[in-house]
Amino acid sequence: MKTPIDKALVDGLIAQLGIQDFAKATIREVKQVAAMAERESGVEFVKMEMGIPGLPAARVGVEAQIKALQQGIAHSYPDIQGLPELKHQASRFVKAFVGVDISAQSCVPVCGSMQGTFASFLTCSQADRRRDTVLFIDPGFPVQKMQLQVMGVRYETFDVYDYRGPKLRDKLESYLRQGNICAIVYSNPNNPSWVCLTESELETIGQLATQYDCIIMEDLAYFAMDFRQDLSVPFQPPYQPTVARYTDNYMLLISGSKAFSYAGERIGVVCISDQLFHRHYPDLSERYEGLPFGLVFSTRMLYALSSGTSHSAQYALCEMFRAACDGEYRFRDEVKVYGERAHRLKEIFLRHGFHIVYDKDMDQPVADGFYFTIGYPGMTSGQLAHELMYYGVSAICLVTTGSHQEGLRVCTSFIADHQYDQLEQRMQIFQANHPL
Repeated sequence: MKTPIDKALVDGLIAQLGIQDFAKATIREVKQVAAMAERESGVEFVKMEMGIPGLPAARVGVEAQIKALQQGIAHSYPDIQGLPELKHQASRFVKAFVGVDISAQSCVPVCGSMQGTFASFLTCSQADRRRDTVLFIDPGFPVQKMQLQVMGVRYETFDVYDYRGPKLRDKLESYLRQGNICAIVYSNPNNPSWVCLTESELETIGQLATQYDCIIMEDLAYFAMDFRQDLSVPFQPPYQPTVARYTDNYMLLISGSKAFSYAGERIGVVCISDQLFHRHYPDLSERYEGLPFGLVFSTRMLYALSSGTSHSAQYALCEMFRAACDGEYRFRDEVKVYGERAHRLKEIFLRHGFHIVYDKDMDQPVADGFYFTIGYPGMTSGQLAHELMYYGVSAICLVTTGSHQEGLRVCTSFIADHQYDQLEQRMQIFQANHPL
């Protein structure tokens, strides 16, 4: 059957952009091909490649930020440690929704978790000169590896697909016993697979972090978005799962971008365990006038990067945290639509011969959420991504995220209601053209 978009058009655009291997095409490249093909063909794309919030920014944050700007806050440099009230509310937020105690001093605002990870990588990689390598539990956010490339820091990586449950301990120890790992990084829920590490897996990670004295950077970009359980009631379990219950060697990166749809203002917090914040590493002390870990992070790394975090955006995040803690703003209710979209999209793909690549959290089906992963029998990641462009569907290959599995990451954020029927029709044609 004829494809919705002419194959020669798509192939020509890919060649025009100089993409030689579509499996390695970046998010921006895939987006550009889709935009150009949509414009030249007149066929609307079902765009699933970009991990950008598709919902309005939280109103409570917008109003607080506008008020701060109207009161003249834009003329003042922010405190490098952060707005005191934001630090207080961040501490409350962690207690309310993670269930752990971190003092206000140890909660530091950053220009989004992107800056938070960059500053964290710098600090962790300089803390002990014997430990010069970061370990990624993949798949993960590709730009974090680019950050390490920019700063010249080494990294190791493994795909968690075959190492869930008890297998995780041996795999981690195979790296940690070498003595060169300064930090372990993962997202939970995971971008792109949406797998969620279990409490037993987090306990394993925490125990090993303590045993081998490495720091855990827990990326909570999709905070409380495991929609299989209600994590939305402040100061009551169940809480967001975290390694913080099992070690003192941790940094929690909490972003305003997804949970609050506040991506454009580049705001988040890094919450460092109190013990780690005040810890003195000889190598850091020698390099930074005797400062402890937390103050190196804020008064050296963040100060050098941006001289603080957007002043008005701090007021926005502060109010979003406060309203969530006080039960006035149920942020999770606003974003659970992503899970509903994922459920409908998965049904369409599964009905037409696709499978979910990362399909289980141990014995449970993976949650429906912001992302999920798909594969098609007999097709590599690059072949599938390229082929789907002919059907007006854009997604990125898992290989770009550190995955060793053949398949694609699908993002639910920009799916409009009328596109379910579009996708259904196009996947009928796809299946007819690729019979199993």
